[in-house]
Amino acid sequence: MTSEVAPEPSEEAPREPASRMGATYAIGRGIITPLARVIYRPHIEGKNNVPLSGPVVFASNHLSFIDSIAIPVAAPRPVHFLAKSTYFDGTGLSGWASRTFFTSIGAIPVQRGAGQAALDALDQQRKLLDEGSAVALYPEGTRSTDGRLYKGRTGVAFLALQAGAQVVPVGLIGTDKVMPIGAKRPSLRHRITVRFGEPIDVSHHGPASSGKARRQATDEIMAAIHALSGQELANAYNEVPAHNPIERIKQVLPHERL
Repeated sequence: MTSEVAPEPSEEAPREPASRMGATYAIGRGIITPLARVIYRPHIEGKNNVPLSGPVVFASNHLSFIDSIAIPVAAPRPVHFLAKSTYFDGTGLSGWASRTFFTSIGAIPVQRGAGQAALDALDQQRKLLDEGSAVALYPEGTRSTDGRLYKGRTGVAFLALQAGAQVVPVGLIGTDKVMPIGAKRPSLRHRITVRFGEPIDVSHHGPASSGKARRQATDEIMAAIHALSGQELANAYNEVPAHNPIERIKQVLPHERL
């Protein structure tokens, strides 16, 4: 994919009021974004594809912990994403540092898990979209440990269809080299690429209440992510290994993954 030649949108474009996002986020974005761009020199393509106002869902592949830093740093507008609540629950100086850092990059604490926890997470993102904000999520559900692109979970389509939001597909390349799974700190030897695709209107697939519409919309989104990332397709869900027979049965039986 060649680099874009169209003019980049101005960094002075309309964005959510700082008062809504909080002073920590506003200050953190003002410091971390330019600093990260200087240090890591990300190659950014397609910023002109990103709507500068209105509800937007950034749907991305997921290779590394720093994906949730790469997207907000590269995006031309503020972006919120969900992060494990444990990042916000620490005590003492280290707890304060973790909480401040994740708040400053737009993270929102959420309990991890399936079922009701997954629905609660979608509800938090829906509220942000209703306010005209942008949220980022990973349809694969968790990081790919082998570099392949896994099948998308339908929560991304459910969210976009419910909120009437446009979906901007994102292809991240090289983040797994900058910070592989298990690494303590990112490497400065590698450069990442962030590709923003053209916005997708998934409303033509049907209402959010339709399982068929959610599946078809998710497949369209994943196809766009694949076109941007160029990853090998896994043609399977990226699921945590089952810990007991009941969980193994649930994974085998056909059911919708949010």
